[in-house]
Amino acid sequence: MSAKILLVDDEKDIVEFLKYNLELEGFDVITAYDGIQALDKLQENPSLIILDIMMPRLDGYDTVKKIKSIEKFSSIPIIFLTAKSGEADEIIGLELGANDYIQKPISPKKLIARVKSNLRKKDISTEEKTLPMQLKIGPLFINRETYTIKINGETKVFPRKEFELLYFLANHPGHVFSREALLKNIWGADVYVVDRTVDVHIRKVREKLDEHADLIETVKGIGYKFKSLE
Repeated sequence: MSAKILLVDDEKDIVEFLKYNLELEGFDVITAYDGIQALDKLQENPSLIILDIMMPRLDGYDTVKKIKSIEKFSSIPIIFLTAKSGEADEIIGLELGANDYIQKPISPKKLIARVKSNLRKKDISTEEKTLPMQLKIGPLFINRETYTIKINGETKVFPRKEFELLYFLANHPGHVFSREALLKNIWGADVYVVDRTVDVHIRKVREKLDEHADLIETVKGIGYKFKSLE
């Protein structure tokens, strides 16, 4: 199912132009022309909101405040569109809870890249919230509340990224992840690191697992997986 985007701007030409380009990328786009209409369209459960700041009836700032005050919709990513260029305006928007900020005139390619990036972040954040804080699998006991790992009852020290890599893989036994997928899930979509970074961290995790290093398997030409113990 394609992500649903709520596009809000009082300039109809801009709305139609951006709607067309977003739909070319496969997004389902719903539109509104001011903040009041935008709040009504929340009932259609958009995955992300693109929101102009300067609008009649209810501007973008006040619209964000109202969205963030409704628990059901408070976590929807919001990208501000604005003709303003001042840093202060950008800071205000971000402090109110917007996730991103794009100045007009808008490059469709840039906007689409930002939309995809923010949707990926939302997916990762949602998955993280559903993962258990404590995990017992085979000889491992992983506690995400304290960032500690015990192997056969013995506590081992794992640096943060090594911990998160092992924790992520152990939560998906039997699932093969490419290096790119691991980079996005562990380091984030907007952090520049190379594929080799994953290989180095996998090697260090295996060293700490010692006799249980084979719990992390290499899938040649694809990536890595945590061995299914079922």
